[in-house]
Amino acid sequence: MKLLARNLARTTTEHQLRQLFSEYGDVTECNLVLDQETGESKGFAFVTMPDDAQANAAMAALNLASVAKSKIRVKIAN
Repeated sequence: MKLLARNLARTTTEHQLRQLFSEYGDVTECNLVLDQETGESKGFAFVTMPDDAQANAAMAALNLASVAKSKIRVKIAN
């Protein structure tokens, strides 16, 4: 299942995101979206978890959670 994590702090790294989501299961892909000109985070990322139950657990636990002083939002990516 592919998840969209939004409202991330600009300082959050792809490695930190992978660690955060891997607490709930396997993460096969983690892509932090970067601005092409500045190379800085745009504040959102896509995380792919192969097990739907684990992805749902991560979504339930992390949606509206405070990460690096930002209340993140996690939902299924379209």
